[in-house]
Amino acid sequence: MESTNYYNTFIEIAEDCPIDFGEVPPSKVDKKSIANYQFDMIGANPYKYNSDDVIFTVYAIRNGIPEGEWGEARKQFFSKGQPCLRSSPLTKRYGWGIHHDAEGRVAMYPAESKEYQAYLQDDSIKKTKAMRSKRA
Repeated sequence: MESTNYYNTFIEIAEDCPIDFGEVPPSKVDKKSIANYQFDMIGANPYKYNSDDVIFTVYAIRNGIPEGEWGEARKQFFSKGQPCLRSSPLTKRYGWGIHHDAEGRVAMYPAESKEYQAYLQDDSIKKTKAMRSKRA
C-alpha cells in the first residue's frame, strides 16, 4: 500500500503561491471543493488525522462512497500512488503550511503566523515546499 504520510515534516507554501497569508478557501453554494473539505477537516481537528486519512476521506465523500465501504475502498485507493498534501490547494493557493508531527498527524498554520515562522526556523523538522502550480 502506498502512503502520503510524512513524519516530523513541515510543508511550506508553494514558491508561486499568489498570497503570503492564510486565506479561507471560498465556498461554492452547490458543491464543496477539495480545499474546503481539507480546510474543514484539518482546521477543526489539528493533529487528529494523518495525510492518508485526509486525502482518502475527501476522496470518499466527493465520490459518494458509503462509510461502510471505506475500508475496502481505502485499500483500493492506496493500491496505487496518490498525490500528497504538497499538492493540496491549501499549500499551493491559499497560504497554509502543513505540519506533520512525529506520528504523521497533521495541522495547518497560516503563512503569516508565529507558528509557521517557528517551524521554518526549527532545524529538528524537515522542510519541503508545496508543489508549484506552474512550471518554472
